Amino acid sequence: MARRWQLQEAKARLSELVRSAAADGPQEITVHGEVAAVLVSREEFDRLKGTKQSFVEFMRSSPLMGLELDIRRDKSPARKVKL
Repeated sequence: MARRWQLQEAKARLSELVRSAAADGPQEITVHGEVAAVLVSREEFDRLKGTKQSFVEFMRSSPLMGLELDIRRDKSPARKVKL
């Protein structure tokens, strides 16, 4: 579970807050008792951010690229529904 820091404490102990984020995971910063921000390590941020690939680039790099799929649309008439 993330440790909670009041904003005043976070400002006064910023170095410790940063070290805790790197060592122990996300650190929550509260304002008036409500979580206003979460500090995470750069490693965690990069993981959450993901790749910079577009969806199209991702699909093109798939090992399934070029695979022929047999996708046929059912052309039968829609069923009748009593409303």
